[in-house]
Amino acid sequence: MEISEADFLQPIVTATRSQFLTTRAAARHMIPRRTGVILAFGGGGPQTLPGLGGFKIALDALEGLRRQWAIELGPHGIRVVTLKSGGVPETVPEGFPGRDAIVDGLVGATQLGRAATLADVGDVAAFVASDRARTVTATDVNISCGAIVD
Repeated sequence: MEISEADFLQPIVTATRSQFLTTRAAARHMIPRRTGVILAFGGGGPQTLPGLGGFKIALDALEGLRRQWAIELGPHGIRVVTLKSGGVPETVPEGFPGRDAIVDGLVGATQLGRAATLADVGDVAAFVASDRARTVTATDVNISCGAIVD
């Protein structure tokens, strides 16, 4: 209840603006080719935690954008998919205040007792972007090790 309006809106505006601008720029090159894959990273789930401010809303907004882009770009042969990881501990910098608690929280929230690694994210992204996943669009792929229950 103490967060300012500006601090609340900052992650929402930043995430949606950057995803919109990046997707629009990529789609302009993909449309003439009638092929392409837009991968979004993040995405929300039904769970939330206190104290996240606008971050959780930003994740949910990205899912709304993904759904809208899929409808707009599908007729042009472009697939749009979100990868949901639930957090990747490797991305929290060493020496970051509270890093150990953040990493413990990410891992502790999973059903598998481990979180996705950057290599895991890359492997799934490569698959989803490949022709082997040519039927996958307008959805998310959950690689959260069970931290985000669909």
